[in-house]
Amino acid sequence: MTIAALSWTELEALTNFEIDTVNGATNAQAQLRLFGGSESQVRVTLYRDNHAWCPYCQKIWLWLEEKQIPYRIEKVTMFCYGEKESWYKRKVPSGMLPAIELDGRIITESDDILIALEQVYEPLGLSMLHPKVLPLRQLERRLFREWCSWLCYPSSARKDQENRERFINMVAKVETAIAATPSPYFLEEFGTVDVIFTPYIERMNASLYYYKGYSLREEHPRLSDWFTAMETRPTYRGTQSDFHTHAHDLPPQMGGCFANGEPQNLINQQRVDCGPWDGLPDATYPEEPTTSRLEALYRVMKHRANIIRVNPSDDALIDTALRCTLTHLMTHQACPPPPGSDKALRYLRDRINVPRDMSIYAARRLRESLEITAALAGKEQGTPIETKHRRDQNPANFVKL
Repeated sequence: MTIAALSWTELEALTNFEIDTVNGATNAQAQLRLFGGSESQVRVTLYRDNHAWCPYCQKIWLWLEEKQIPYRIEKVTMFCYGEKESWYKRKVPSGMLPAIELDGRIITESDDILIALEQVYEPLGLSMLHPKVLPLRQLERRLFREWCSWLCYPSSARKDQENRERFINMVAKVETAIAATPSPYFLEEFGTVDVIFTPYIERMNASLYYYKGYSLREEHPRLSDWFTAMETRPTYRGTQSDFHTHAHDLPPQMGGCFANGEPQNLINQQRVDCGPWDGLPDATYPEEPTTSRLEALYRVMKHRANIIRVNPSDDALIDTALRCTLTHLMTHQACPPPPGSDKALRYLRDRINVPRDMSIYAARRLRESLEITAALAGKEQGTPIETKHRRDQNPANFVKL
């Protein structure tokens, strides 16, 4: 059974989803965080990237959220998807991210930022300079280097296997560190070390699944327990991204990510790009399906004019096709889109970002409906995602009138 597309007015009436970006749960849309306090308490401004792609920004963001430090957020364009704002380069001539302004003083480099914040607000658990923390910080950097060696350089099958083994050996050391206490975290309780490891372990989990056919979370039980523990924290869920976003935002940031072309690699790429997305090991905490759909609908409705405007297809075509998609999202019934809209819908499917646009499960439901609806029109894929840059994600496209 198929149904006709709902109007924008009818769709708008189906969602009352809204979050308190200032005092509610951790979210990517906030420009001010007060945690129930007053704006007069704000001493910190965090400068982070628009899309929540920067791993070092995530580290500072997560620390501030865990400590519930009142702060402002100023969002800045990363080099890989647009031109750096002139106002930011005047403030931070290098243009590097993240930066904070603490009591009027600009601080860059994520570790230096955390040390400065600790001096004012007390550490999150043990301090950055604690004797138990320092070797774990070094371990994180060693893991990072082995990941880069495997992911970021083209290699023969033999060399790829050698790099794989070196990485796995380093992961074993990480698992030993986690196992040193009864806690699922790196030390006796959650703290700074977990914040430091979070951004790149999350990106390793995504990139190795997609480019190497290797499931970090599923292959390593201690890391799996660590991920599961992290996902009980609303702070982490609010900053957490998914496999699709990371697999395609990393290449221009890392100077390239190289697939090994093995059968599992090809299977995983197809699944991340085209679905089915349920069961992917990028998130395993329970979903609230109704909330996910309401969130996805709300976020699309909020930005629908720009979503339609930047799509390479005809505005009228994508307008109707998008309403068909959202009709399916909310009714679970097939809603055939106009002929030729398969490419337009898959262009959008491939450019949903987590958590910039919405949370992981909301993105899954929206991608699912986009693919189901596109399949009713045909098999044509959207414009391929660039690997050298991501100017298709230029935030300037969403501020034009």
